[in-house]
Amino acid sequence: MRELSFGEYLLSEELLEAIELIGFRSPTDVQSRVIPIVLEKKDVVVKSQTGSGKTAAFAIPICQMVSWEENKPQALVVAPTRELSLQIKEDFFNIGRFKRLKVSAIFGKAPFVNQVRELKQKTHVVVGTPGRIIDHLERGTLDTSQIKYLVVDEADEMMNMGFIEQLEAIISRLPNERMTMLFSATMPPDIRELCTEYMNSPEYIEVENQNSTLERICQERYNVEEEQKLELLRDITVIENPDSCIIFCSTKQKVDEVYQELHRYHYPCNKIHGGMEQIDRLKVMNDFKTGSFRYLIATDVAARGIDIDNVSLVINYDISRDKEGYLHRIGRTGRANKAGQAVTFVTLAENKRFEDIEQYIGFEIPVKDRPDKVNVGQMEQEFLKKISTTPELKESKGSKLSEGIIKLHINAGRKTKMRAVDIVGTLCNIKGMTAEDIGIINIMDISTFVEILNGKGEMVLEVLQKTPIKGRLRVVSKTDR
Repeated sequence: MRELSFGEYLLSEELLEAIELIGFRSPTDVQSRVIPIVLEKKDVVVKSQTGSGKTAAFAIPICQMVSWEENKPQALVVAPTRELSLQIKEDFFNIGRFKRLKVSAIFGKAPFVNQVRELKQKTHVVVGTPGRIIDHLERGTLDTSQIKYLVVDEADEMMNMGFIEQLEAIISRLPNERMTMLFSATMPPDIRELCTEYMNSPEYIEVENQNSTLERICQERYNVEEEQKLELLRDITVIENPDSCIIFCSTKQKVDEVYQELHRYHYPCNKIHGGMEQIDRLKVMNDFKTGSFRYLIATDVAARGIDIDNVSLVINYDISRDKEGYLHRIGRTGRANKAGQAVTFVTLAENKRFEDIEQYIGFEIPVKDRPDKVNVGQMEQEFLKKISTTPELKESKGSKLSEGIIKLHINAGRKTKMRAVDIVGTLCNIKGMTAEDIGIINIMDISTFVEILNGKGEMVLEVLQKTPIKGRLRVVSKTDR
């Protein structure tokens, strides 16, 4: 069977270059079926499991279709959580990097005023959670007049979290002439009603049934009493000795308890739950993605849509609150057609709930005997050696995209009436520079950030030390921000 390529979709050179550098070799099943339909500007409803590549399935065609020249947002993506919103923003940013697309993420527990400033600038795509999107709509700080593309991602989770009324309120404020794309792992009646009411003759696509995903994941069950869980956790991690592991707990308090226990035993670990500050949660997720530590203890905040490569083991320290949650948790492993392993601890009181999960997935999960203490002792030295060794850091998906790109900081911004046209005009007057060498420009109150592409950053930095911008010499320096 002939392997498809992204070049068959008549995408722009800027997109094809970014897709190649991200590491996408050929379209996944969901991408090959969704991208052509979206490019034809048809509404689409997609039932697809986690880890199938669905974000790129809508991000690639949207990046192709939006116009760079338009200053107002043209695409709105609604997601249930802050973490997923940021993940989608990163994917859009990477895919649209060479098209110089501006992507904004808006969500709660982040400074509203900073989001307002960002939305006042040229913005092509907005990704956000329902509550914060509603806040911006009510205050008039999100202009939806040019929205042509709406994406509702993880629609079933949005329903579970009670966002249906907010979602309908958002849709009611968008132009009627638009495309709508809805993605969901399951398709309950509420979602079908939503599609009927707000979509225009959508095409329905079901991609990769759950069993094909589950076949890649070795699932095991351990019967255990609550007070024995920590000891069992220690034994299993010694035996399995994973390179990267997520341990899911049901509550913030349990996450804290497990984290403190593992930290006491010098595990390279960290934790994430909804009670933490957003900036701390972002740092933890980024550090885990790059491999700074091996064990992440988490509530379900890390279970949906978070794209982390090569998680070799998922441990359900507590059973998830629903059947779909179980699938999303174990879906953090076995991604991108790789094998994975998932272990679940089941107490006597949880037997019935776990039987419901088995009925949902269509088969019984084998019960394993607790690890033999002799085997644990024999493997402990190898385990201790690994946890005391600094992990090799992984490259981020966008790392290759950043090669040849330097970001400059200019000590002038909106308060000194700096405009994008002032930056572009100055840069294009530098010998050897063209508009194609200028990336994303972000003008803040007292600072401006601009990307210089195609390996010309060092040259531009040197020239700007002696070149006025808007009539004055400015302090210009490199930055990683």
